[in-house]
Amino acid sequence: MPEKRKILIQLDSDPQPSVFDRVAAIDAGAEELFSYGAVRPDDVRNLVYGAIFTRGPKDLKYTAVFVGGSSVSVGEQMLAAAQASFFGPLRVSLMLDANGANTTAAAAVLAARKHCTLAGATALVLGATGPVGQRVVRILAGEGARVRVGSRDRGRAAAVCDAVSAASPGAQLDPVATASPVDLATVVDAAEIVIAAGGAGVCLMPAAAFSAGHSLRVAIDLNAVPPLGIESIAGTDAGIDRNGVKCYGAIGVGGTKMKIHKAAVAHLFERNDLVLDVQQIYEIGKAITGSVS
Repeated sequence: MPEKRKILIQLDSDPQPSVFDRVAAIDAGAEELFSYGAVRPDDVRNLVYGAIFTRGPKDLKYTAVFVGGSSVSVGEQMLAAAQASFFGPLRVSLMLDANGANTTAAAAVLAARKHCTLAGATALVLGATGPVGQRVVRILAGEGARVRVGSRDRGRAAAVCDAVSAASPGAQLDPVATASPVDLATVVDAAEIVIAAGGAGVCLMPAAAFSAGHSLRVAIDLNAVPPLGIESIAGTDAGIDRNGVKCYGAIGVGGTKMKIHKAAVAHLFERNDLVLDVQQIYEIGKAITGSVS
């Protein structure tokens, strides 16, 4: 018999399933793409049942589920609902990349890793309470960096520290306020790595603050919409040296993000029991960029 076709089931919490994720899926090797929009966590079980009951256990590796949408919190609930639907050998591989948070965070940290040993380094994450920022914090902490978790509201930054510490005991995390120019200059001063992961069109680091980073070695801005998150960085920067600092903009990081995205989707069809969340996606990124230590 001919080999089963690779079917990717796209579950998107937005009314219209992401065209970006659909194109990436086809380019990654999915041969059939079933896309569902406006999916809520309560809808997931029946959709997953349709995936696991139609092929025998030995053929379930040819079916996989991609969870997307603009809401990362809803995506996390959908991923949990999918996992809860499995039993015995009846399961398929899953990937979560709602709002591109996992693949973007992985690409950002891998860019920093090219120029700086992460273990023991001091890193500042701006906009750290957002979905991408939280994942950047998690990856950096897992690599042994001392992470300053930045937010305009220090209380929100402290909540992120608590959540990451609960999952990763021993993580070196410090919540910091970045609302005022004085606060920002103070926390930037000792940082070797700065990653800005705030919302679109919000400048988190003016040029003056960038210049205050006397220890700064790598600066990465993940905002592609003007005004950019780090004023001194261009969106297309990809390792450009600016006054001794290796700089990356959102477009400069985007090529690696796409490679990780496509490689992760391709991995889904290798077996039927993978769950690709932020750490697993980061490990795939390390492998494809030759960053495995």
